[in-house]
Amino acid sequence: MSIRSALVSIGVAGVLTVTAVGQEGAPRRGPAPLVTVGRSKIATTYGIVAASQPLAARAGVQVLERGGNAVDAAIAANAVEALVEPYYNGIGGDLFVIYYEAKTGKLHGLNAGGWAPTGLSAALLKSKGMDKMPGKGIYTVTVPGAVAGWDMLRAKFGKLPMSDLMAPAIFYADNGFPVSEIIADAWARGRDFLAEEKYTADTFLPNGRAPKAGEVFKNPDLAGSFKLIAQHGRAGFYEGKTAEAILRVSREKGGTMTAADLKEYQPEWVEPISTTYRGWTVSELPPNTQGIAALIMLNLMESFPMGEYGFHSTKSMHTMIEAKKLAYADMLRYVADPKFSKAPVAAMLSKDHAKARAKLIDPAKAACSVEPSVFDGLTNSPGGDTIYLSAIDKDGNIVSLIQSLYGSFGSGLVAPGTGIMLHNRGGLFTIDESHPNALAPRKRPLHTIIPAFMQKGDVKIGFGIMGGFNQAQAHAQFVADIADYGLDIQQALEAGRFTKGSFNGCDVNVESLVPEKTRTELQAMGHDIRLVQPRSGTFGYGQAVMSDGAGVHFGASEPRHDGAAIPEAPPVFTKTSQR
Repeated sequence: MSIRSALVSIGVAGVLTVTAVGQEGAPRRGPAPLVTVGRSKIATTYGIVAASQPLAARAGVQVLERGGNAVDAAIAANAVEALVEPYYNGIGGDLFVIYYEAKTGKLHGLNAGGWAPTGLSAALLKSKGMDKMPGKGIYTVTVPGAVAGWDMLRAKFGKLPMSDLMAPAIFYADNGFPVSEIIADAWARGRDFLAEEKYTADTFLPNGRAPKAGEVFKNPDLAGSFKLIAQHGRAGFYEGKTAEAILRVSREKGGTMTAADLKEYQPEWVEPISTTYRGWTVSELPPNTQGIAALIMLNLMESFPMGEYGFHSTKSMHTMIEAKKLAYADMLRYVADPKFSKAPVAAMLSKDHAKARAKLIDPAKAACSVEPSVFDGLTNSPGGDTIYLSAIDKDGNIVSLIQSLYGSFGSGLVAPGTGIMLHNRGGLFTIDESHPNALAPRKRPLHTIIPAFMQKGDVKIGFGIMGGFNQAQAHAQFVADIADYGLDIQQALEAGRFTKGSFNGCDVNVESLVPEKTRTELQAMGHDIRLVQPRSGTFGYGQAVMSDGAGVHFGASEPRHDGAAIPEAPPVFTKTSQR
């Protein structure tokens, strides 16, 4: 089974206007949608790496061409991303992965979200006069989980040594790379924030300013940190020079992190959670991530004939926006570190519960306030500076990987001599001690970053769209674009989206790619439409890879960012040119 690409005509300025024709063999209800796309998906029988920065994607492909698999490629690409997109991610942050193992057909989940330091608690912050979690600074720094995640993932599924995987990142950090356009713009907007801390300014504001697009930037301190990881694996980060630097900045800023917090931290393998939607099985990672919200949204949407409503129609957009509100109310109420508080996952994903809950959606009116479900803290948070990448190898193994600093340049604190920005993921805790997500030592916060995976028959898709609390709602829209409207992975990434970053009220951001008629009718239903011009970062940036089950692999990367999906080249210039 495969997804038909589309009927394509060339429009103005070389833009493709696509009439989607849907899944092969599936009858279409309602008119076929017209989707304006900036590029087409790529196809090969070899591997593909899709990332939001081409140098990172190419690094992953280099590793494939060296004999590595999708896991090796994803780690190498992520390491380069940590250098080239310092606004969005870095090895001072966390990591989550869904891995599809082709030979067994099994999905593996990896949670490499770090825990709060020893001594850091809601009571401590209250004693310092705080009535809510800070957004930046040392009290938002939890143990970074990314490097431990790389190490665990490579040890279980990788083929190449860590030294090979770090080689491209080391090269670019030592020799420099030209900063790409969207990243340069984001970097410049963070200039005043970066200038507040000496270690940070020394690393990220060479000559007192952010590098411009096309300007070569080097981070030799980060190259040294990568070299320690290449030589010693996780011990090169959580022990020795790098660990000592992290502890130094913590002490200088009044933090509570200990050497044991770093050395004893371990990621964990987790079982992905899933639901079905129009015959597709959609998988996310379980709490402490927001992935369950995407699945709840889909369960709610399944009660409505989205295909009949039509792509970007008023009814379909209204239904998804209202489903988002209900799904997020439940996620915010119940999701936390399962070692401290068990979320009622089975009840939250119950189809019967979704049918009952869907009756709360008024088909004619927007709800400006919804209550969470009741089964036998947080403030609005726009943070979303994250990268998502996906990789598929020639054997059909798929990695869906997401990695983040959380907010723009994380905590704002660089560990001296390392080139590493520390994340502010702890800002997602609450200091309401009665809430499941209350801050406590060695507890992990509710996490926004989520990789995703969907499959139907032989078709397998690893996908993700970053952007703080945008992510679950963007995932549900991507799935609907494919399952309800027959779009392919590139079209689904490029289609106009909505996002609601707040948890109350009727405000909702809608991309101008959504028809004006639909926006006007949504406004009349009570939605407070905030129009956003196309191709902005408001709606996140996504990538996807796909296997059709017949040996052909596809990749997609949306043009809202600098990214690319790059295919592996066959070994035509080696002695052995056969696969």
